[in-house]
Parts: sequence; structure tokens; C-alpha cells
Amino acid sequence: MSITVLSNSRFPGRKIGKILSLSIFMCAIFILPASAQEKEKLWRTLTVSGRGVETISTTLSQVSLGVEIQGKTAQDVQKEAARKSSAVVALLKKRNVQKLTTTGVRLNPVYSYSNNIQRITGYSASNTVSFRIPTDEAGTLLDDAVKAGATQINGVSFIASDEAIANAQKQALKKATQDAQQQAEAVLSSLGLQQKEIVSIQVNGASPPPPPMLYRAEVAKLTSADASTPIVAGEQEVQASVTLQISY
Repeated sequence: MSITVLSNSRFPGRKIGKILSLSIFMCAIFILPASAQEKEKLWRTLTVSGRGVETISTTLSQVSLGVEIQGKTAQDVQKEAARKSSAVVALLKKRNVQKLTTTGVRLNPVYSYSNNIQRITGYSASNTVSFRIPTDEAGTLLDDAVKAGATQINGVSFIASDEAIANAQKQALKKATQDAQQQAEAVLSSLGLQQKEIVSIQVNGASPPPPPMLYRAEVAKLTSADASTPIVAGEQEVQASVTLQISY
């Protein structure tokens, strides 16, 4: 940059002065961004995925049962199904079962075939409900439900409580994170490299698999013995996966 200062000599009737010319030069240094290749050398990363598993006891039974009635007329079977279903539901409420829900109400004709001719010979009505109960109470309750009018036990699956699952999810995530860190340390130390910092964290999930249907029985089997129906629970696995990107 150049600055020029003029004296009054250029103007008539004034003293002649000198022309002072001052030049100022300024210099700036700019750091250009590194190329993509250089960045890659400066920012090297290792990606590892860790897995965590937490096993918990299944203390609850998820039960599905119902009433099915067959008869000559739709009105009769529906009325009888409603009567028995009400008795079963009253028993379940008295036992304070959890999450009691109606899962199905059906009324269907029953057909017979003769000489390639289809005829309605009657009707079938069914009402089904589902609920949860502590597993150690499930056997006795199933027997009592049959006595109250239930004619179908569609299945029993075993699950852990919501609180136990939530705690297990946290523990599984911790285990998955520790597993990923240990993998990274093993790889980098074997190569003589040092871990710098965690660049990114990805939680891939921490939820239990859907409980399998482990038990199924017919009413005839349940009522054939005087002893309570045996219900034995097992364990449930909660799995988690965590992916870490670590610079070195």
C-alpha cells in the first residue's frame, strides 16, 4: 500500500514545501487447508463394534386363553360364550392380573359338506383375552380359569418385568461399550499405536428378543389330573451393540 503527502507548494501564494512520499508495504501469511490426503494422514481412525449380553429371570407369564362355544343357533352360542367369558374375566380381575385385554371376539358358521353341497349345521362363538401374572401363580390360575368356563389355553410365554428389562438394557450397553474399547486397545497396542480420542459413538440397539411361546395345552390335559398345572419359567437374554470410531 502507498501513501503520498503533498505540501502547500502546489497552491499559489503559499510557501513551497517538499513532497513527501511514503510507501508502506504490508505482508500477510495465509495457511492453506491441508489436502484430503494430508487430512487422512493426520486423522486416522479405527472402527470397532462391541456386543453385550445380560441374562435375566423371566418372572412373569403372558397368558392367552378363551372360551369357545358351538351350538345350533348364532344367538344361543353367542349368549353362552358371553356368559362364560364374563365369569372368566371376573375371576381374572379378582386375582389382580396385569394388562388384561380382550384380544378377539368371533362368531362363525359351522359348515358340513355332503354330495358337494355346503350346508350350515351350526355356529361357533369364541372370546379370547390375554394377561400377565407372576409365573409362580400361573398354574393354579389356569386351572381355576378352566373351572370358571375357559375352554382354550392358546399359549403361555415367559417374560421379565419392565423394570428388570430396563436395568438389563443398561447393563448390556455398558458391556457392549467395554467390549468395543477392549477390542480397540488390543488392535492398537499390537500395532504399536496409541489411542487418541473417540470420534463417534453409535448405539445399535439394546432390546430383548420377543419371548418365545414355550407352553401350549388343551383343556382336557389340564383337567385330567388333580394337581395344579406345572408352569416353569426360564431366562431371557437382553442384547446390545455399540460401535465406536477411535482416532490414533
